Amino acid sequence: MSYGAAAALQAAIYTRLTSTPALVGVPVVDAMPSGGGTGTFVLIGPEDVLDQSDKSGGGAEHRLTVAVISDFAGFKAAKDVAVAVSDALIDAPMALTRGHLVGLRFLRAKAVRLDEGGTRRIDLSFRARVED
Repeated sequence: MSYGAAAALQAAIYTRLTSTPALVGVPVVDAMPSGGGTGTFVLIGPEDVLDQSDKSGGGAEHRLTVAVISDFAGFKAAKDVAVAVSDALIDAPMALTRGHLVGLRFLRAKAVRLDEGGTRRIDLSFRARVED
């Protein structure tokens, strides 16, 4: 098992999201903007990585979260962006600079209100299988 493909996977996800027509104008970041950010943005978030090596070679399962955060009223704006993120990532062909992405699957989503209801956050959880 290796964590070696983690940065390459994040870069490929970033490239995929920023080149998706449905997400044009939606910032994609990997750290919360100073001041918490305004509008709607996509946050490439935390991940857990599990060894998936076998006798054929090294591999890892990356369980990662991509969040959509929006201060627009209601969940519709956030959900529209979350759908675009999900559609862009599920089984998308992505070339990594290190390792090989076998597949990326949706696991679950959780939508919540933050800041006494002023902000919406939708955490989309994915499982990516990477081979060395």
